[in-house]
Amino acid sequence: RAEELAATLTRETGASTAVATDPAQARQLWSIRESAAGIATRMADGSEAWPGWEDAAVPPARLGAYLRDFRALLARHGLRGIPYGHFGEGCVHVRIDFDLVHEDGVRVFREFLTEAADLVVSHGGSLSGEHGDGQARAELLERMYPASLLRLFEAFKAAWDPDDLLNPGNLVRPRPLDADLRFSGPTRELPITLRYPHDGGSLATAARRCVGVGKCVDTTSGVMCPSYMVTGREEHSTRGRARLLHEMMRGETVTDGWDSAEVRDALDLCLACKGCLSDCPVNVDMASYKAEFLHQHYAGTLRPASHYSLGFLPLWARLASAAPGVVNRVLRTPGVSGVVKQLGGIAAERDLPAFARTTFRRAWRRRPAPPSGDGDRPRVVLWPDTFTNHFSPEIGAAATRVLEHAGFDVVLPRGSVCCGLTWISTGQLDIARRVLRHSLDVLAPELAAGTPVVGLEPSCLAVFRHDIHDLLDVPEIDARTLGEFLQREAPEADFGTLGAEALTQQHCHQHAVMGNAAEERLLRRVGVDNRTLDSGCCGLAGNFGVERGHHEVSVGAAERVLVPEVTAADEDTLVLADGFSCRTQIADLTGRESLHLAQVLDRAITAGTSG
Repeated sequence: RAEELAATLTRETGASTAVATDPAQARQLWSIRESAAGIATRMADGSEAWPGWEDAAVPPARLGAYLRDFRALLARHGLRGIPYGHFGEGCVHVRIDFDLVHEDGVRVFREFLTEAADLVVSHGGSLSGEHGDGQARAELLERMYPASLLRLFEAFKAAWDPDDLLNPGNLVRPRPLDADLRFSGPTRELPITLRYPHDGGSLATAARRCVGVGKCVDTTSGVMCPSYMVTGREEHSTRGRARLLHEMMRGETVTDGWDSAEVRDALDLCLACKGCLSDCPVNVDMASYKAEFLHQHYAGTLRPASHYSLGFLPLWARLASAAPGVVNRVLRTPGVSGVVKQLGGIAAERDLPAFARTTFRRAWRRRPAPPSGDGDRPRVVLWPDTFTNHFSPEIGAAATRVLEHAGFDVVLPRGSVCCGLTWISTGQLDIARRVLRHSLDVLAPELAAGTPVVGLEPSCLAVFRHDIHDLLDVPEIDARTLGEFLQREAPEADFGTLGAEALTQQHCHQHAVMGNAAEERLLRRVGVDNRTLDSGCCGLAGNFGVERGHHEVSVGAAERVLVPEVTAADEDTLVLADGFSCRTQIADLTGRESLHLAQVLDRAITAGTSG
């Protein structure tokens, strides 16, 4: 029947149609409708839009004429609106870019709603086609009903509610439609350090992104929001945290600004996974807001111990690289490990990671000479992030071999570099900004020459693709995942055939910023039958799951989907995880080894060569 309908539409109207029978595709299409109320709160240019004239309806036969008059009314008031439903019933949901913050904007809001009420009535319609009137429209009912009927409404309510206890001022004797607006009342001018380029440089505007759609409290799928999925408490949802930040900016309920203990405690269990950046219909970025809060909350004061131990991890790793064997033995000496964890604010349940015997940089300098060529092999910078350099150099070595096999001249940055992620996640934003500026200075010659940068750690790469613009006013950087780079620059490269089944734990920052479509296509190219888990954040989330007090939530997030899926997988099934945190969590909770994409491609090349 669907095919028949599609054919009829094409024949009668010339419409382009598609019938979605694949369950995954159907879910994606339905998600557009489910997210519409949130998506429509932002215009195409990113500016804000609001309800107000949300639910008017006219007879379907009058819809075309009504919409033409409605658009003309918007234009007369200098407003824009995005309609998003129910045209089949003549009911028009629309969000409009009202200025509800300034007095002149509120005046336009009132004038527009009054004229819109007259317009819908003139087309034989109703102010409320679906959801009812309430304070938003009750004042306008006199434009739709005669005064005698409104008095009857009032008498009916008085008979059943003589003391006017039930929703006073919402229907009869209504309060003005422009009273009690969300943004009326005080606002606080709090200092901020991030740039908020998508919100006009304002944290208050950023916090207003959340309109309470509640996708963050859907525990059935997706990345957002892992802490809520574990605790089930509203203050641990993206929505709850956004509301607290909004109240902090108002200063009425949360009165102590950046010193607020309530906001600190609500943000404490935020994993900074960035799931909301992609999964929230309005792209709330709670990870950035948390970094801002931690920066301001602890400014000039002693920070939690983990901010020094884990926030400064790149520095400690660099120092440990002078004698990694000695450091590893000391950290595993009975009694010493417990003291280190206690002093560093690290969860007692966590094992301290072992530093590699040699860094990736040192091993790279000693590697065999790359394949000979004619001297014009395209150049690519391989980013030596802290985790690859000091903990997993074998991944960097595999990536080098893969890139060279694909025909590229691989180079490393000439000096010490770092993306600053550990300082960002612990709210030490001044240090993160200095670290990033230094890294850009080191990269400057390569960037000026147009040399692309390939990153192996998704969270570090996400800094260059997203977070850097919150910290610095810099142009876009050509930084890509290994999969993105190879798919775009080496589409014909032959990496051989591995022939295996795999499960992939996609890093949450990769999900939020880059996606993994390129990685999945590459796996198919080498004969890997892969399934990317809908498991959300692994739960370790960089420093989060290592910090004291977070272990229960960290493990709870992993045990929702990731741990059962990996545990149930056959021994021959490859487990893929590009993130160091993801690989660590999988090893700690399942005992399974997980591989980086670079290692899988390297295996495929080796198998093809030996074959």
